[in-house]
Amino acid sequence: MISVLLVDDQQLVRTGICSLLSLTDDIVVAHQACDGESAIAQLDEHKVDIVLMDIQMPKMDGISATQVIKEHYPDIPVIMLTTFDDKSQVNAAIQAGAKGYLLKDASLEDLTDAIKRVCAGHTLIAPLAKEKITQGLQQLNTPVTHEPVIEPLTPKELEVLRLMSSGFSNQEIADTLFRSTGTIKNQVSSILAKLGTRDRTRAVIKALELGLI
Repeated sequence: MISVLLVDDQQLVRTGICSLLSLTDDIVVAHQACDGESAIAQLDEHKVDIVLMDIQMPKMDGISATQVIKEHYPDIPVIMLTTFDDKSQVNAAIQAGAKGYLLKDASLEDLTDAIKRVCAGHTLIAPLAKEKITQGLQQLNTPVTHEPVIEPLTPKELEVLRLMSSGFSNQEIADTLFRSTGTIKNQVSSILAKLGTRDRTRAVIKALELGLI
């Protein structure tokens, strides 16, 4: 059973997510908090497998709380609950250590899949969130310049990158594309190098910013 700490300042959102997850047999919302400070206090008292964290909250926002959680509880992954209005904070959340992103109106299937993948050690930008996050990055008021990709990604690397964005592990990518895990590992390393990023999450965000996926 996967235990969840659900953190959101809106009672209605917490109730809705709890209702969704109550339909599952292997995920339970064990504890709830209404802000970042309360979330950290809950973790001081209770052990959970994963945290679902709103970004914008009073007292301590989700980004600040995630930074504290990653410092004191590095083994507990955090999935950020995002809305279209959170677009300017996506990169900050990545820097804070968030491992996944979901829209608050995600379906039960997307919600449970994200929780299970992140608990298994994967990173995830949910397919439902991807389009809105991409739009948000493109609509920021402050112009952002990006260093060009040093070398274009090959068609096979783009295939791998698209599956990475859905949280697939190397083994799952290999099975899907009928390649060896060694080949996939090398292609992932090449993707990270070409995009100038050090991990899969940042690679996916960079690819979204550049319009590669």
